[in-house]
Amino acid sequence: MGASAGGVEALRAVVAGFPPDLPAAVLVVLHVPADAPSALPAILSRSGPLPAERAVDGQRPVPGRIYVAPADRHLLVLEGRLRLSLGPTENGHRPAVDPLFRSAARSQGRGVIGVVLSGARDDGAAGLCAIVRRGGTAVVQDPADALHPSMPRAALEQVDAARVAPAAKLGPVLAELVATPPADRWPEAGGPGDPLPDDAVSDPVLDAEVAMAHLEPVTAEEVPVTSAGYGCPSCGGALFEIPDGPVPRYRCRVGHAWSAQSLLAEHAVAMDRALWMALRALEEKASLSRRLADAGAARRSARIAERYRQVGREADDAAAMLRRLIAALADEPGQAE
Repeated sequence: MGASAGGVEALRAVVAGFPPDLPAAVLVVLHVPADAPSALPAILSRSGPLPAERAVDGQRPVPGRIYVAPADRHLLVLEGRLRLSLGPTENGHRPAVDPLFRSAARSQGRGVIGVVLSGARDDGAAGLCAIVRRGGTAVVQDPADALHPSMPRAALEQVDAARVAPAAKLGPVLAELVATPPADRWPEAGGPGDPLPDDAVSDPVLDAEVAMAHLEPVTAEEVPVTSAGYGCPSCGGALFEIPDGPVPRYRCRVGHAWSAQSLLAEHAVAMDRALWMALRALEEKASLSRRLADAGAARRSARIAERYRQVGREADDAAAMLRRLIAALADEPGQAE
């Protein structure tokens, strides 16, 4: 299960509906700051019948327990064990939802059920696609029920065959799916049919992306990608385009990953920062010019004083234009997400 903004409330509602004998392990990624210890295991343990704990590197997950990704570590499933990784951030996050979903899809194939809950932007959508391609099952919180609908909405835009329900009803839905053979889990309409056996599908891009998330010595150049011509917001390196359905994704050489939506949002953040820096520089220029004009007037040099006043007026005019631009950009649709 993956969640971001508004995710604690959604996760509490989901786990409250689990049966005490759920025959599946539950792995949870919630976006949290790197330096903030998470109280989520204690919260989820109090919210439902299943015990929740912080995931430990190398442990084997067991049914009937919830494992939560710790701060600043990706949670992965490799060869039947949980692994914690300091791999490159994805969409600016570590832990991120996509690495968990991809690794679970690669490791467990059609036995995986991926769940996307409330959150901003679109982390989890690409990973949910990977789960479906490997024969797994997609479940999404109803966007109308989510405090922040962007993540569920993005998942549904990329995954046609998904079970959709409010968070409070997802616990029983998931219990029903776990008790159903994987080949029978899909809705009658829109399902993928009978997927290939897990070991019959070769996906070098998926293999490479899971390896990069685990901080293995693999670079984006080792998979079939093309240069995107953009810079990575995380490290400044060149980004490569990964074809993934109608909307491409991006990775830099060392593995920082961005969806198109998250990359666009990060560029908006960088532009906003640059505009504020330019505004600060103009205000300082105007202030300094006025001081120099006053100094010139004090020395009875009208020509010098007027020259600096003119420089100050030009800086004030440019600063006013920047303020209008900042206000206009803030009103653009989608800036809040």
